[in-house]
Amino acid sequence: MTKNDNTFKKGLEGVVFDTTTISKTIPEKKSLYYRGYNVAELCDNCSFEQVAYLLLNKDLPNDSELKEFIETEKAHREIPIELLNSIKLYPKDAHPMDAVRTAISFLGMQSEFLNSDDNYLGSIKLLAKMPTIVAACSRIKKGLEPIAPNKDLSLSENFFKMCLDKIPDKEIVNAFDGSLILYAEHGFNASTFVARSTVSTLSDLCAGITSAIGTLKGPLHGGANEAVMHMLKEVESSSGPEAWLMDALKNKKKIMGFGHRIYRLGDSRVPRMTKYRDKLAELTNNKDLIELSNKLEETMVAQKGIYPNLDYPAGPSYYMMGFEIELFTPIFVMARTAGWCAHILEQLANNRLVRPTSKYIGEEERSV
Repeated sequence: MTKNDNTFKKGLEGVVFDTTTISKTIPEKKSLYYRGYNVAELCDNCSFEQVAYLLLNKDLPNDSELKEFIETEKAHREIPIELLNSIKLYPKDAHPMDAVRTAISFLGMQSEFLNSDDNYLGSIKLLAKMPTIVAACSRIKKGLEPIAPNKDLSLSENFFKMCLDKIPDKEIVNAFDGSLILYAEHGFNASTFVARSTVSTLSDLCAGITSAIGTLKGPLHGGANEAVMHMLKEVESSSGPEAWLMDALKNKKKIMGFGHRIYRLGDSRVPRMTKYRDKLAELTNNKDLIELSNKLEETMVAQKGIYPNLDYPAGPSYYMMGFEIELFTPIFVMARTAGWCAHILEQLANNRLVRPTSKYIGEEERSV
């Protein structure tokens, strides 16, 4: 095997797996589109519910379509009491991502999912129940009683209420809603690929989402937003961001929140998320954190020419909203459920079993 052997691609880099109509990135323009709509424009003009509808239905909803979609979502926010009791039995030191993954497996055994082949309705149900599950896992782990979903609130408002027992200022809710839009979909990333691979076997919707959650947990994918905040806290207690970064680079330490397989010139989602982050810093009096974050970014770009990805501004944003660090990736799950479900629907509409091959480089034939 030589370095220039083109018969395989480590990590499937550059390999076209299938066609899609769901999203498109244009790295040289630092642009991301959902169904042809620029994601920045969606953040400025749409709610997360509208974008979720777009991903699942191929176009933005009119007023009556949106009303029906939201009513359906609100009607399915509650989770079974059996699931709540199950969550209370989870180990208290379990990571919330493990708890959420297990909860979705539990849902997959419930009759409303087990006996249904309506994956579109199932997608809306998962979109509705995921915030309830995430909030319940968070509160139960902290020794608090879960708060039931409120059907009079938007998806984002409802999550704040269920999780923190309060609804913050409108600008904070809007920033959170915008973050969900930015995290909702991003092509054939690792977790989306796994979700499509799982259902390509004609396994069920919940199995596909469970597989995706397990993949998203990793710090090289969804877990990076948590790692960013831990890193910033470490930098905060150091002698300064420049000195910390130079020492980290010298010791070949991975700098979380920087670099992206697709974006070499910068992540298309970063400017909008940074705008939210900076506004949150004003509202919560956390300007020192942003100054530190900006200095670290400037030094990283100057030293390595590597730009931040979405997780870099998202981590401190969720922190300033009041969420515990280990809840950042489950929030990512809430958003990406829309994208995962859209891809599952697309995969099953024109399915072919995902079954790649490998290049054997082991021992040649030999005798025992």
